[in-house]
Amino acid sequence: MTDSGVLELGQRAIAITLMICAPTLGVGLIVGLMVSVFQAATQIQEMTLTFVPKIVAVTLALVVCGPWMLKSLVNFTSKLLISLPNLVR
Repeated sequence: MTDSGVLELGQRAIAITLMICAPTLGVGLIVGLMVSVFQAATQIQEMTLTFVPKIVAVTLALVVCGPWMLKSLVNFTSKLLISLPNLVR
């Protein structure tokens, strides 16, 4: 396997990782920002108020985007395993 092949494989792995993580991280970021603005406006400093909405929102994002994430991972893994004999040469 050449250096360019290793770099291409690494780039594809990082790209698929970022694509899979983006929906849940984005939802968590948006909900966390909304809760922070709400806490700043109302001056409620309850610690559990920050975690519960984020957990619910990230769980919903996983339920909604989960099939797409799984399909993307399966496609990447199957392409990797199919091309494995070519990578060893």
